[in-house]
Amino acid sequence: MSTPLPFELTGLTLIPGRKLSAQLYDALRELIIGNPLSSGMKLPASRELAEMLDISRNTVMNVYERLFAEGFIETRVGDGTYVARLHSPSNMTPLPGLLNIEPQMHTGYRLPAASLFNQHRIHEGAPKAFRIGMPAIDLFPFETWSRLQTRFWRREPVEHMGYGHPAGEPQLRELIAHYLRHARGLKCEPSQIVITLGAQQAIMICSALLLRAEDEVILENPCYWAAAGAFSCLGAKVNGIDVDEEGLQTSQLRHFPHARLAYVSPSCQYPTGVTLSMARRLELLQWAQERKSWIIEDDYDGEYRYSGTPLTPLAAIDQSNRVLYIGSFSKVMYPGLRLGYLVAPKQLVEQFLLVRTMASRQPPMNDQMAMTLFLSEGHFQQHSRRMRRAALARRDALLEAWGQHLQHIGHMTRVSSGLHVTIRLGSYEKEQRLIALASMAGIEITPLSASWLPGSSDANSGRYGLVLGFASVKVPDILLAVESLKRVWANE
Repeated sequence: MSTPLPFELTGLTLIPGRKLSAQLYDALRELIIGNPLSSGMKLPASRELAEMLDISRNTVMNVYERLFAEGFIETRVGDGTYVARLHSPSNMTPLPGLLNIEPQMHTGYRLPAASLFNQHRIHEGAPKAFRIGMPAIDLFPFETWSRLQTRFWRREPVEHMGYGHPAGEPQLRELIAHYLRHARGLKCEPSQIVITLGAQQAIMICSALLLRAEDEVILENPCYWAAAGAFSCLGAKVNGIDVDEEGLQTSQLRHFPHARLAYVSPSCQYPTGVTLSMARRLELLQWAQERKSWIIEDDYDGEYRYSGTPLTPLAAIDQSNRVLYIGSFSKVMYPGLRLGYLVAPKQLVEQFLLVRTMASRQPPMNDQMAMTLFLSEGHFQQHSRRMRRAALARRDALLEAWGQHLQHIGHMTRVSSGLHVTIRLGSYEKEQRLIALASMAGIEITPLSASWLPGSSDANSGRYGLVLGFASVKVPDILLAVESLKRVWANE
């Protein structure tokens, strides 16, 4: 006989008129997260829970499938459905037998921001194969966007031509809150949202408010170099923790008991593309809660998930208000738009508005209002789907072409999210040689080595490689680029 669950499922109340699957999902997720003793315990069969709650079995099965995809539950063949072991008491301590093994990591380094900048080329002009960070701007709805901008100006909007609210246009913040609730499962109030000049400004605002010189910050390693640069500008000590196939290695958090902040991209880690597992998400949240530290969650390309629904953000399962969630329109619209948003814990909203007012007041009102209309009239949702389909088709074309012609260079994994792929190489010399030959053929490839924090061990496995962006390149151009690489890399 299985151990009874430490919470009562018969007490769940589902409200008619609201989507039952969403209500049941939210309720079960909160019960699992809020009850550490539920780890490893058996859940009712789908038919049994459906009868208990007087709902259809399909509804329960859909909820179970989503919880399984996100790592909250697990199935055992012939034995039923169980709560995943997410709350192991040894989560934050080393395993027996590993006590004397210290991981190779980058610690306490003050990064010169200029050196980080110099390692990364700032690309200008029209995108080409295989520039990273670019969506399919060839599919941008120019006519619709132009019409919305024109509508704004034709109304002679004198009320929007002065200084706006430092948090951003109120209606746009309401629409973003509604979008996050339905697309990400993130329940937040419009008052928690600050419209920013892209994700990078949000990172800078967080850094300015939460960090002081000599504070310690944790980053994934390899990392998003511009985030590392933001922290460096304030004199913070940057500590790198390695990532593996489950994302940030949270077992290494114990080495940084005084860290003030952790910066992560759990939905699609940059640049490796891996997803942070649910068990590690909960460990990271536990770490922040216990140490009164902060987490910056950068969901820079969360719309691009190619299998299943987007994973639940850290901010949606945070029960101690320690997560600052960053989103951006750059990867669905276009990077030059410079519109993003920050979801701040309620206790920090006033301080964020003060910092924001001192920095840049607010983004241009015409762009905010055009984006408001783009969202309210349903264009954003339609455009997001179109962009996701295009990125998936281009990813698959690159995978197939690479497998046919360039597999000898290195293995290209089938990423389940994001706008780029990474190929690991064995040496810095080969990485630089391949990139130089590609550049001679007019092809842009980003070195993986440039994303590692200075001071990282050269012996670190997987330090070198190629990062290829695929989303902005049409399928025929992808095939031509691969053919060109095949020629220039013929002797590799």
